Amino acid sequence: MRYAALPALILAAGLAGCVTGSPDGRVQTSTEAKRETMTGAVSAPLRDLNVLRTKIPDVLLQAMADPYARPPNTRCNTLIALVQPLDEALGADLDVPQTTEDDLLSRETAYGAVASVTSDAIPFRGWVRKLTGAERHDEYVQAAITAGGVRRAYLKGLGESKGCKPPATPSHVKAGTPVVTQGFKPKFPTRKTP
Repeated sequence: MRYAALPALILAAGLAGCVTGSPDGRVQTSTEAKRETMTGAVSAPLRDLNVLRTKIPDVLLQAMADPYARPPNTRCNTLIALVQPLDEALGADLDVPQTTEDDLLSRETAYGAVASVTSDAIPFRGWVRKLTGAERHDEYVQAAITAGGVRRAYLKGLGESKGCKPPATPSHVKAGTPVVTQGFKPKFPTRKTP
């Protein structure tokens, strides 16, 4: 009986250095990982024990340090080079239309149910997450995602003010408005003086 937990300990020790993310490379919190893939749902207890952790890319750590840091220059090529790593870490921005699948909701529900069953294997799960640091790490991951989103929005705002093309500016596809291109000069009404 004393050795019954030995295989689980060996597995946990082997996975201790593992880091996780979504299949497309996007950073995820534990909650997102549990809902989006079967692997994430099954690995929920390892995330709760803080054995599996989400690695935060450097681009998001830099965004956490100063999301409004001025870029070295505001040329469109520079802004594109700064936005693309954020897109890779965060996934599609809000201005990009999402392709929806009919069974997306049912898959998330099924993965959530699997994650619930696997997580229930840990008694006092909430306390375990607190004691192992898993909850604190998830909060840190969420803060990094938020900072990355703010950084991307800031850079896209700079790009739009310079008349850059996407991805250095919002696409406006969802809003149905045209994309502003370089050379665009807005015409402001002038006041007539008497």
